[in-house]
This record gives sequence, C-alpha cells and structure tokens, in this order.
Amino acid sequence: MTNDRTVDAVIVGAGIAGLYQLYRLRELGLSTRVFETGDDVGGTWYWNRYPGARCDVESLSYSYSFSPELEQEWEWTERYPAQPEILRYVSHVADRFDLRKDVTFRTRVVSTVYDDSTGRWRVDTDSGETVDAQYLIMATGCLSRSKDIDIPGRERFQGPTYHTAHWPHEGVDFTGMRVGLVGTGSSGVQSIPIIAAQAAELTVFQRTPAYSLAARNRPLEPSEIDAMKAEYRQWREKQRTSGFGVPVPEATESALAVSEAERNAKYEAGWQEGTLVSILAGYTDTLADAAANDTAAEFVRQKIRERVTDPDIAETLSPRSYPFGTKRPCLDTGYYETFNEPHVHLVDLRKTPLAEATERGLRTSERDYEFDVLVFATGFDAMTGALNAIDIRGRGGVLLREKWAEGPRTYLGLAVSGFPNLFTITGPSSPSVLSNMVVSIEQHVEWITDCIVELRERGIATIEATTEAEDEWAEHVEEVGNMTLYPTADSWYMGSNVPGKPRMFMAYIGGVGAYRERCDAIAANGYEGFRLEERVLSSAS
Repeated sequence: MTNDRTVDAVIVGAGIAGLYQLYRLRELGLSTRVFETGDDVGGTWYWNRYPGARCDVESLSYSYSFSPELEQEWEWTERYPAQPEILRYVSHVADRFDLRKDVTFRTRVVSTVYDDSTGRWRVDTDSGETVDAQYLIMATGCLSRSKDIDIPGRERFQGPTYHTAHWPHEGVDFTGMRVGLVGTGSSGVQSIPIIAAQAAELTVFQRTPAYSLAARNRPLEPSEIDAMKAEYRQWREKQRTSGFGVPVPEATESALAVSEAERNAKYEAGWQEGTLVSILAGYTDTLADAAANDTAAEFVRQKIRERVTDPDIAETLSPRSYPFGTKRPCLDTGYYETFNEPHVHLVDLRKTPLAEATERGLRTSERDYEFDVLVFATGFDAMTGALNAIDIRGRGGVLLREKWAEGPRTYLGLAVSGFPNLFTITGPSSPSVLSNMVVSIEQHVEWITDCIVELRERGIATIEATTEAEDEWAEHVEEVGNMTLYPTADSWYMGSNVPGKPRMFMAYIGGVGAYRERCDAIAANGYEGFRLEERVLSSAS
C-alpha cells in the first residue's frame, strides 16, 4: 500500500465514485492516495447492510460502463441487486484493477486546508497522517452521512438500538422480539417486511408515508443477460443521453390531455413494469403540474388500498401531503402486505406525535410502547452532510460549511468558488440523486479526469470556479427546479428532513443528457466560468 505524503491527488471515499476516479488518475500516471473510513471498498453499499437493502435501479444498468471486458465477465443474478451482491461487484472491480493498494482504510479525513502560497491542499486524517496534494477530489457520496436521531431521551432506552445506515455486519436476529421501528422511507420500506417475518411483534412509527411501487424483483434469465451484453454499448449511450440515466420512451403528451381510462391503462402498464420511472415519466407534466401529478398519485394510492385489507391502515399509509415523485419513490417487495399481518402495528405520528424514548420503549402523545429493541430508519443528511462533516478550508481559510450556511452553492456540482483544485463528484446542484448514480458518477469522474489532463498539458496549476459562474448556475438550478413540483415537498432533496438545515432544492432536474452537454460545452470553451492560474508549483514526488 502506498504511503506517500506528497502526491498529485487525494480522493476521499472508496465507493463507486472514488474507485473509478482512482482508476482514471492511475491511467494518467498520477500519484494518488484514497482515504476511506470503512474497512473495505463499497461506500454506500459497504455501510448500508440493513435487512432488505437493495438498489432501486436494475442491476444490468447499475454498473460501470468504462470496461467492456468487465461488463462481459460479471454475472448479475437478480433484476434489482441486493446489497451483498453490489458489494461483491464493487469488491470484484477493486480486485480486477488492483485498486486497494492505493486506498488507506479505517482512516477518516478530518480536515483539508488550501495553502494559498503553494496552491496545494493539506489533508489531515484521524490517524495523524498529513498528505499534501495538488488536487482534492471528494467522492464522499450523496447519502453517506446519517442524520441525527432527533428523539428526546433516546439514550434512556435500556435495550439494543440499531440504525439502518450503521447496521452490524454480522446481522441482527429479531426472532421472538418486540421491535419498534421509526421511519418509513426507503430503508424502512425495504427492511420492514423482513424484520416482521422474524419478530414476535413489530410496531412501525410513521411520520410521512411513502409512495412505494411493487418492485417485481426476480432472478435474471440467462437470455436477458446475454441480450444486454450483446447491446451494452448502445444501451450505455442511451443512458448517458436520457433524463434520469435510465432510458425510457420520451413522454409526448399531458396527463390531462387523455381520458381517465387511457391514463390509467398507461399507469397500469408502468405498475406492472415495476421501475421507479415507469409511471413518473409517463407524461410530460407529471412533475410540473399538480393536477396531472395527482392522477398518478391517486393511481398509486388505489394500489395501496388494494394491497392493504384494513381501509383505515391503507389510508394512513397513503401519502397526501406531497406530490408523487417529489420525495424519492420506493420500490418494495411485500411492504404494504406486511401491514395485513396481525402482529404488525402502525402508529401515525402525525396524529399522535412521538414525545420521547423511555427506558422500556417509546412514548407518544397518546401512550407508552414497550419494546425489546428499537430500529431507527430515519435517513440521511443528504447531499451536503458528508462534505460538511469535514473541515474543508479554501482561500483565506474560508470554511466550506460556513460558505454554505444559507445552502450549498457550486458550479455544476463539480467545483466551488474560493476552493481551487477541489472537485466534488456528484456534488450539490448536479443531477446526482435524481439519476442512476453510476451514470452520473462516471460522467463527473470523466469530466474531472479530462480537466486535469488539459490543465497539465497547458501548464495550468489551479482551476477555480468564479463567483459569477457559481451564482449563474445557482440561479439556473433554482429556476429549473421551480418549474417542477419538487420545491413543494418537505424532502431530503430540499434538506427539510434535517432540523435547521437551509431549505433549498439541492439537485439539478434539467436532465442527465442535457447536463452532460452543458458540462462538455463549458470544457470545450476553455473551461468557461473557471479561473485558470499558470503559476509554477513544485511537482509531487
């Protein structure tokens, strides 16, 4: 393993993004260090081991495209890959390209400071090691920092507690236990059916119900794997030019321009297809017009009523406070049917708020509940949490989290004014979480790599987003976002799930293909919106 203290680049994070960025920089011959908090590679898929953890993008699409040989040799087993299979895949990639030798595991980056006099970054870790680098690349992930559990008295509970984002690697056996689970976002939706199958009693505390679609997961047939492998190159191009990184037929008409029967037939076809975007992308105005959106929302609510036998429970599980799709929809296997089981109970925290934890369980405004174990599926400090957890200081010692005190501002989600040679893979104000993450990761890594190549060929020491370009991009992101219904929902897209976090739409909804074109055009125009500085720096050893 390398232990160079002076390198060309430091990458923070050894998940899907960090490993690919390492691969590309190594191809250039750049000396690179990667720091990873975990014991091994995998990022999100290393940490999120809760029961039922599974990707909501199909496995044949949720994979690297940079190596045709890798595409052909890896065999996915399920339509939607479970966490263990994704982790095996990422581990295989690390082995195949011998990437671990440049990764320092079990090491957290605690601070990074830009030195104005040298134009380089000083990176400090919790092991006491300091590394000096020209380029600092944050591959910290959009959903890697769990949000604090804001339940008073949580430490008083005498039994074991678990958070879905920090699940024990050896697993948890809930057999015969009374389990209390807080949260019905994606991790709750995925874990509840499996925990319920083990537990003697499961009580779910729901703040806001999710829109969840039936995943229709299944083993992959050899014939469909062979068919995809035969056309992977064409498929990858479609991914790159699509709206969400998931190719679907482009909508051509309004949901309000067709009859209810025709509309519901299309929704039913999408429901049977079992993908996140099949219903969401069916019409041009689903995410832009409240009336159009409600036709899709009501279709999903009707499906909930069909799956849940008790009408009152079905209504409690039916979202009505936000438009369909403005919080990330879930894909599930047996989620709603779980609430038909006599040992599974649902508590609506909008009617009876959660007051505090007690020594024996949880207390609402209505009553006390006793449990043997508590599970918190309470989500993430998305988009900015992992970056703000590190003391990142740019020119003049400006702290990134202070610059972002009113909400994150970036140029393209790739760079930040005042922070030269700092790149953020799938950072705030890029398509990121509104897309197939692997597609967006590859696009960012390739853009960053091409940028570094050009900088070095031209003798450019530093690249930095201008304040003007950053402001213009922020205005564009807000303008496009306001053309949709996303800002009407209190979601982690908006930062609304974290108390005190500025409320703003943190992703870019302009589309993966259109965004790629914009990034490419900016590079082709000599990195328009960036300030390039040619001073000579001492080379890395």
